[in-house]
Amino acid sequence: MSSYAGLGALVELEKTPSITNPAAVVRKDKQGIASTPSDHELDQFQWGKPIKGPTVTVHGAQTPLTPSELESSNPPTPKGNGVVDLVQSIFNPPRNKWRLLSVCFINFANGLNDSAPGALIPYIEKDYNIGYAIVSLIFVTNAIGFILAAPFTHTLESKLGRSRCFILSLSLLSAAYVIIICKPPFPAIVASFFLLGFGMAINLAMGNVFCANLSNSTAALGGMHGGYGIGGVIGPLIATALASHGVQWSFYYILNLAAALFNIVFSAWAFKGYERESSVRLITALQRTASSQEKEDTEASKKGLLKQAIKSKVTLLGALFIFAYQGAEVSTSGWVVSFLISYRNGDPSKVGYVSAGFWGGITVGRFLLSHPAQRIGRKLAVVVLVAGSVLFQLMTWLIPNVIGEAVAVAILGLLLGPIYPCATAVFSSLLPRNIQMSSLSFISAMGSSGGAVAPFLTGLLAQRAGTFVLHPICIGLYGVMVVGWVCLPRLPKRSD
Repeated sequence: MSSYAGLGALVELEKTPSITNPAAVVRKDKQGIASTPSDHELDQFQWGKPIKGPTVTVHGAQTPLTPSELESSNPPTPKGNGVVDLVQSIFNPPRNKWRLLSVCFINFANGLNDSAPGALIPYIEKDYNIGYAIVSLIFVTNAIGFILAAPFTHTLESKLGRSRCFILSLSLLSAAYVIIICKPPFPAIVASFFLLGFGMAINLAMGNVFCANLSNSTAALGGMHGGYGIGGVIGPLIATALASHGVQWSFYYILNLAAALFNIVFSAWAFKGYERESSVRLITALQRTASSQEKEDTEASKKGLLKQAIKSKVTLLGALFIFAYQGAEVSTSGWVVSFLISYRNGDPSKVGYVSAGFWGGITVGRFLLSHPAQRIGRKLAVVVLVAGSVLFQLMTWLIPNVIGEAVAVAILGLLLGPIYPCATAVFSSLLPRNIQMSSLSFISAMGSSGGAVAPFLTGLLAQRAGTFVLHPICIGLYGVMVVGWVCLPRLPKRSD
């Protein structure tokens, strides 16, 4: 009785009947009809604001419903006073818009980097007095960097946090650009492309995971990879303009160095405190209990995440698909200029701009076609886009004049553009959340290896047979893409 009296001093009891089944308590509308909160009402919850809900009376005490009853698979960051985090979007929390802008700038700089070799290869060959096969080594070491980064990306992100991990990756890029600008012996150039691959693999995986887990992931991924396309357009234009007017080809990378230094500062600020803002969804208490156990199991087996990711059917098929996609994309970008010079007697100071047209098509495709592709269904859209790419690759091969081929290359880029963001969104939907980072890192690494193996093979064969081999190689890669794509599991139904 003494304890009961002490409790009574703190809590004012009400003379109301006990409720034996609190779950049966529901809110009533103005007419007294039982109802539950609508989806529209749930949408009104905002970051950083407490949820003001109804109260229920249990054993005579007024007990407010707490946000703990609205948790989901990812526990919310404690904020006190009943605040609960919901699914993140581009504008919610407010700093996400800056984070998205940051990954777009980073991918823009990646596009500047990746599109330049196609226009610079003729000048690099002349400067170092090397052939197609030797200059292709830059693609190989770039891929090795991507592949070796895959096992470490998740570990680095877990230990350093996303902000510091971006700083690390962009610092590696800065170091590589300093080496290239100095124009050292060619083996050092080849080694610097390894650092470029390692650094880009890290920031690309983190950017993909960030965008894919937003509620409006298709728009975010389209913007991110559209930024890459814009960089891809500008890169060949500037590289060709500089090199064709007598400027040392390596000075082009001063632009990349400036972009990397800017992105270090911007990404460090944008992603500061990101780990304290984990995104969650509203689910039932039973789901919460099960997912909490799943999270504990995952924490206990972090070292096995990469192994688990590699065993996933989605990861393997996704890696095959992106391997072929980037192989075709980088091969076309890297060798179409050499093809036009060799087989169409193109002027290097002019046909270098054809590569810019290709990347311009990719950019427009990612911004304008990603949303329609989502509306008709991403899986069907990708098949249609790949079929169109085969057609325009053949036109690039067979049209006997530079202007016609330049137009065909631009349309080819337009069709290839939406494929990468659509594929990334599909892979993210099919992958369990706990292995997304590891899986997408592995897929990105395999994509970059495709972006090295195919151009390197093209260079080897071009040395013996001619640069026309670019086109049959790309058409074969499109076939591999279709096989990998149709073998993917069915997409789950999404509420968003």
